[in-house]
Formats: sequence, structure tokens, C-alpha cells
Amino acid sequence: PEFKQPIHYSIHMYIEEKEENRGSIEFQVFSFTNKIRRLASHFWNYTKKIFHRKEVYEDFWENVDVCWLIWQRKIEYVIRN
Repeated sequence: PEFKQPIHYSIHMYIEEKEENRGSIEFQVFSFTNKIRRLASHFWNYTKKIFHRKEVYEDFWENVDVCWLIWQRKIEYVIRN
């Protein structure tokens, strides 16, 4: 079986080779795609955090509504009796 290096290892090797020639088109394309990947991962993590906060917010207000209904029922019970 052929041994394959991990992706991150080959990327570092590529960067080390291309550091001498930063003006080359290959290096510019490679660094640009890396920047896009990093931005995309940050954006993805940010949206996951936003959706999580939205779920927590909705759950909180759902619980508040339930507590409010229970409180109203208790008041009605006290008034009747």
C-alpha cells in the first residue's frame, strides 16, 4: 500500500517550498484559497453560535410563557377558593 501524507503536512511542505517565490501565481492562488477556507470556517462557526443562541432564546421565552400560565392558573385558583 502506498503511504499518503496527511493533508496538513503536505500543505506545510508546499508553503515552505513556495515561501521563496511569493509572487508566483500558484502561491497566490494557494494562499487566497486558504484565506477563503479560514473565513468560511469562521463564518460557519459564527452562524452555528447564532443558531444556538436563537434556540436558547426561544427555549427561554417558551419557559417564561409556561411559568406565566402556571402563575395565572394559581391566581385564578386562589380567587375562586
